Amino acid sequence: MGSCLPGDRKLMEAGDGKEHFLKQRQVLIFFVLLGVAQAASEPRHYSVAEEMESGSFVANLLKDLGLEVNELAERGARVVSKGKKMRLHLDRQTGDLLLNEKLDREELCGLVEPCVLPFQVLLENPLQFFQADLRIRDINDHSPVFLDKEIILKISESITPGTTFLIERAQDLDVGSNSLQNYTLSPNSHFHLNLQDSPEGILPQLVLDKALDREERAEIRLTLTALDGGPPPRSGTALVRIEVLDSNDNAPEFTKLFYEVQVLEDSPIGFQVAMVSARDLDIGTNGEISYVFSQASEEIRKTFQINATSGELFLTQKLDFESIQTYTLNIQATDGGGLSGSCVVFVQVMDLNDNPPELTMSTFIDHIPENLQETITAVFSVSDPDSGDNGRMVCSIQDDLPFLLKPSVENFYTLVTNGALDRESQAEYNITITVSDLGTPRLKTQHNITVTVSDVNDNAPAFSQTTYTLRVRENNSPALHIGTVSATDRDAGANAQVTYSLLPPRDPHLPLASLVSINADNGQLFALRSLDYEALQAFEVRVGAADRGSPALSSQALVRVLVLDDNDNAPFVLYPLQNGSAPCTELVPRAAEAGYLVTKVVAVDGDSGQNAWLSFQLLKATEPGLFGVWAHNGEVRTARLLSERDAVRHRLLVLVKDNGEPPLSASVTLHVLLVDGFSQPYLPLPDVAAAEARADPLTVYLVIALASVSSLFLCSALAFVAVRLCRRSGAASGGGCAVPEGHFPGHLVDVSGAGTLSQSYQYEVCLAGGTGTSEFKFLKPIVPNFLGLGEERVSEANPFQG
Repeated sequence: MGSCLPGDRKLMEAGDGKEHFLKQRQVLIFFVLLGVAQAASEPRHYSVAEEMESGSFVANLLKDLGLEVNELAERGARVVSKGKKMRLHLDRQTGDLLLNEKLDREELCGLVEPCVLPFQVLLENPLQFFQADLRIRDINDHSPVFLDKEIILKISESITPGTTFLIERAQDLDVGSNSLQNYTLSPNSHFHLNLQDSPEGILPQLVLDKALDREERAEIRLTLTALDGGPPPRSGTALVRIEVLDSNDNAPEFTKLFYEVQVLEDSPIGFQVAMVSARDLDIGTNGEISYVFSQASEEIRKTFQINATSGELFLTQKLDFESIQTYTLNIQATDGGGLSGSCVVFVQVMDLNDNPPELTMSTFIDHIPENLQETITAVFSVSDPDSGDNGRMVCSIQDDLPFLLKPSVENFYTLVTNGALDRESQAEYNITITVSDLGTPRLKTQHNITVTVSDVNDNAPAFSQTTYTLRVRENNSPALHIGTVSATDRDAGANAQVTYSLLPPRDPHLPLASLVSINADNGQLFALRSLDYEALQAFEVRVGAADRGSPALSSQALVRVLVLDDNDNAPFVLYPLQNGSAPCTELVPRAAEAGYLVTKVVAVDGDSGQNAWLSFQLLKATEPGLFGVWAHNGEVRTARLLSERDAVRHRLLVLVKDNGEPPLSASVTLHVLLVDGFSQPYLPLPDVAAAEARADPLTVYLVIALASVSSLFLCSALAFVAVRLCRRSGAASGGGCAVPEGHFPGHLVDVSGAGTLSQSYQYEVCLAGGTGTSEFKFLKPIVPNFLGLGEERVSEANPFQG
């Protein structure tokens, strides 16, 4: 049987000549324990009778293994033995050792006693071996058998009483007390039976008690019975036929009593193994020698054949060193007178390297989790039935793999990982285990296995961007898809399935739950409601991506949502105010020059950008061409000098339009009153008292601002009027207006911004004393440096529309 011994370079070169090995990892098989120190030091012994049915109970191993029942399955306990045929089975549920098949002791061991089958109990986690053997007890299931049913003895009548004759013994395949124990001979007056012990067993011999007389009786028939000792005893019989011959006083003699030959196991059928030779000094038939096998087993009779005349020994079937290594042949030479001589031929079968190594996989784990150190992948054994260098083996795997072969006990190997594996780098390994012997020629066996690296959740999802910027136009429809975030995970299976979610906002006041939602499967973002740019221009959302591993890993990205303005707000006129019942009347002196500032239309737009760019246009006027509106700031000015023919009252319709698409607009009506001076007030009381204006919630803050500015202006005007009145002469009915020395304080009314007043104006006001009214009129604007500036502008371009 082959074994694994350390091989060095010299041995390889001697066995392979000039053959060079490629560089590869080679691990020699040793008998000693190198890698696993858990193997039991002394084997356990068990026994079972042969021919028991499959599944029969042999023993319970729990106590010997020192394990509990539940530990058998956890540690992967199993029975392994040499070769591919598993005759034993371990029940992990009970710890019972059971038979996988009927065991025939004679088939397994022949005449060898005791018949012992070694095996090992392999525990995988952690790796541990228990050595054990099973002794197969013989039962008396074979009867003694004579290979020759008729034994012929030729005995000369001259043979003296007391002479012994060796006869063919019976064969019994059983051993011990069940083997052949005794012979009996049928009653007769000439012979009795003598039993002689020998290494081969009991040999029956016929002893001549009474001289033979051929003339009286030429042939004697006796029955030889062979008995074994088993319960119940079995027997076999053969007929012994004795032919009485004439006198023959010389027995054949072999030239050599012992022949030793060596035969290659691949010798063909018909190959001459040896040639024996004997001589007899007698003449005639007494000197004629014939050669036969003596005490030959059935195996010898099937394998060899002897030429009865020449003594040549031939092969009748192929030899197999792995089955039988030696044969011992007893050859008997018998002359015509019945005398015989014997010799022994010892045939030694020479081994050839005709058997490739065998690999038996005991344990194979085809899926290994990544990131584990030194994980056992496979446990296997190797064997080679050849002998010598033909049975020495070398095991190896590819050099470029992160795996190692570690020798164990009894030609066992473990295949382990050489460090942690990374599934993301390589998910599968194809490993070729090569077992080659050191014979000539070298024979090898290759076993291919595929190891898959199982995924471990060691990679968090990664977003394609750390920050996303999404733009959505306001007034969108609810559930509008506004964008998609994407994250990938390098893991596999559930560890790579990404789920998206919205994380709590950094601003606790942001109603994120009512603004956006995310599809947990594909990362699509949706606006839950219509967005209003004027209420919310931008907001930030933190999006999380988590895998479904255990534990789950996650990452996050920032999404900035920018709301794009839509032209959904028409311009709103702040001045003159349009929601009051009393129209606002502007006073213009008839002496006003061209370019005189009548008033200024102030408007705002809730939109932004070009949607909030406002332009002003005079749509309708009582007298076209008299007034114009500055397109960019809403200033209403006179377009020419006033004349006496011009009407006193004028109504102007001004259009305020934004620059959106489509543009939105608002209109305002201005009332202008032409007056000659401040001597007689011309402001009639309103016909209907001003009703309380309803405060538009949307413009309350604008009204308050305008009221504040107006109040400041009125206070300043009243103060100015009071000063003027104090300086006039005291006529009660028509006192004049005193004009203060110096300029009136500037910047009393200043509304800044797009479409607002940008200059300061001063008016002289005369109140008519004793009239019982509170009306006042603007007699003359005091505009420092205005006329020159106005004339210059008018001369350069005509900015008015009317």
